[in-house]
Amino acid sequence: MDSVLDAIIVGGGLAGLTCARKLTSAGLSCQLLEASDQVGGRARTDNVDGFLLDRGFQVFLTAYPEAQEILSYDELELKSFEPGALIRFQGKFRRLADPWRRPRHFFSSAISPAISPAISPVASLRDKLKIASFRRHTTHGKLHEIYGRPERTTIDLLRSRGFSDIVIERFFRPFLGGIFLDRDLATSSRMCEFVFRMFSLGDAALPARGMGEIARQLASQLPADVINVHSPVEAIDRQSVVLLSGEKLTTRAVILATEAPVASKLLGNELRPTGQSVTNLYFTADEAPIKEPTLVLNGDGEGPINNLCVPSMVACDYAPPGKSLISLTCLGEYADQEMLEVKVRLQLRAWFGAIVDSWEHLRSYTIPYALPNQKPPALQVLEKPSQVREGVFVCGDYLDTASINGAMASGRRAAEAVLSDLQER
Repeated sequence: MDSVLDAIIVGGGLAGLTCARKLTSAGLSCQLLEASDQVGGRARTDNVDGFLLDRGFQVFLTAYPEAQEILSYDELELKSFEPGALIRFQGKFRRLADPWRRPRHFFSSAISPAISPAISPVASLRDKLKIASFRRHTTHGKLHEIYGRPERTTIDLLRSRGFSDIVIERFFRPFLGGIFLDRDLATSSRMCEFVFRMFSLGDAALPARGMGEIARQLASQLPADVINVHSPVEAIDRQSVVLLSGEKLTTRAVILATEAPVASKLLGNELRPTGQSVTNLYFTADEAPIKEPTLVLNGDGEGPINNLCVPSMVACDYAPPGKSLISLTCLGEYADQEMLEVKVRLQLRAWFGAIVDSWEHLRSYTIPYALPNQKPPALQVLEKPSQVREGVFVCGDYLDTASINGAMASGRRAAEAVLSDLQER
């Protein structure tokens, strides 16, 4: 390593990789220090017996503007979900389609006249029209205009738009709750509008070989000697980084690209940022329980499962030939994993029948800090300052929208701040 580096990035998630990409492209000498065995942060994929397991169910939204700038979608070989969702309620599955992409489903069985909600309790025609209005509202104008609108909770936003309790409880709560890991929908309305805009303007997709391919593509754009794995950091100051091994590196700038709690600890802050937790279970089966590559939502709100999908129906490489991979999302953490599996299987049996007994539990992931807390006023100021003290910078999705786009945007802004700071010295 150079005796004095231009910059050291602590953390190899998407924010850190994006930051390193911009700094090295500008000709700076950099080192990226990642504590674990590979880069990717929360966007990693494990290969278990030929099955590709993303660490927590995630989707990639093709409309992300930051991703459009720096990623090759062709190399990722993105495979798209079927727009809309299947919603489980009252013992049946109902389709709620995206009428802009699947107009033939506009008057599908999931829609009923507003005067007869009991006939089809997902969304009335009135709710469908309000969804259309909300779509126009979120896609009109520039993205930054969303962040100039009043900030409130998502549930307050939906109610102010006139959505019925039925569509909120049976669609928005499991759908947005699964994205935010917050079924209370206490997340910022600005995050809600951002997400709705992204879903409206592009596809929800998976890279053919897993979400970890996003980080691998970014890493491949860096010089070969920049990334250092198995390199946990013990302490930082404005001119140096001390590794857990005791090694000390000298630098002109330090960028903390870790999760918020780790950054807070390294900065010496007493308060630890809070986040949303999630538990993700994977099962294998000889046959998929659904017949299309779509998301299944729990519209009843009963049982631990919030949402389900079959990733191998979206991207076939997620499972070996002749097998299906089933992903389940349960919000929060569960101390008794064996009891969770029992409850999950009971819920699945009610949904799909006795065939569930033949499914094999492959692996579970508990992620205590899956997303930063983005309750108001978290996004009152979206583009938060990257520089926290002389020579020390931060980046991560907790400084922007809690998303892949937010992580990349924050990483880019931190790099820009470093470049500006070093030029002024």
